Amino acid sequence: MSLGQGRRPQDFWQQHDPLSKGFCPFCPGNESKTPLEIYTHRPGGSAPNQPGWQVRVIPNKIPALGIEGELDARAEGLYDRMNGIGAHELIIETPEHETPMADLSVDQITEVLKAYRTRMLDLRNDSRFSYIFIFKNCGIGAAANIPHSHSQLIAVPLIPPLIATELDCCREHFQRKERCLVCDLIRQERAGKERVVSDDGSFLVYAPYASRFPFELMITPLEHHHDFAAQTDKQLQLLAGTLRASLQRLRSVLRDPPYSLILHSAPPMHSRWGRPDYWAMLPLNYHWHIELAPKLTRMAGFEWGSGFHINPTAPEEVADFLRHADLNKITL
Repeated sequence: MSLGQGRRPQDFWQQHDPLSKGFCPFCPGNESKTPLEIYTHRPGGSAPNQPGWQVRVIPNKIPALGIEGELDARAEGLYDRMNGIGAHELIIETPEHETPMADLSVDQITEVLKAYRTRMLDLRNDSRFSYIFIFKNCGIGAAANIPHSHSQLIAVPLIPPLIATELDCCREHFQRKERCLVCDLIRQERAGKERVVSDDGSFLVYAPYASRFPFELMITPLEHHHDFAAQTDKQLQLLAGTLRASLQRLRSVLRDPPYSLILHSAPPMHSRWGRPDYWAMLPLNYHWHIELAPKLTRMAGFEWGSGFHINPTAPEEVADFLRHADLNKITL
């Protein structure tokens, strides 16, 4: 739902507290205060678990799911249950405590995306994991507990309900029309242009039709790809430029809002018992994408109880504001 009188960007501007200057376990020199690293990008070849890294991946010290054990899926009356088996990792995106992703160079963001790819490829080798979920919360309003720029990865033992619905919709669309749903959306958005924020020939950034949240954006590759982890270094570099510009547009227009970034990619195609062809059409019907949503409003009773979302700014207005953002003049 959208309101008749749309709210303008300045209606969402928020007061920002200065970044914490206290102890930060993610800063160089504090490597001994974190679990041992799983992956790093160390341009100078420095020793593991020492300063000198540019991107560092570590297990979460207090994980949502545990890596050891068996799933032991079973029924409990009308319900199903299993052990909380999974992986929970932190991708520390820069050694610089006060540098947000929007201020990283394209090459630096590319290395972050390569870390995503590497960890996804590694974890999908574990047949216990049905989905690998990568997300980033930035700012207090987005529930970021540590201000140092980082993302999170959680591998889970079942397909999350929202992802299952997305997969089902893509599969049904392909079965009816023999076309990818997201490819159809891309063609429609490029033809209409009113919700398009940017189109560089490789990636499309647009405000989705009937967006749930104000200034919600979708970033999609123009070419059909189902699997983020199959992207080449060149494709990740192009994505890094698009992502950086999108974050800078949001910061310019909304004065550095808190936001969440969510990567939607195909699940690992592990064999399914009794269903050998279960994933056969997945490379054709699914299209990976990134969801980028500033945290400008809060869900309350109506949203929770009804599933409807009231969006005070139409996506067509959002796209217009962001298209005209001055990336060289960012006022906080």
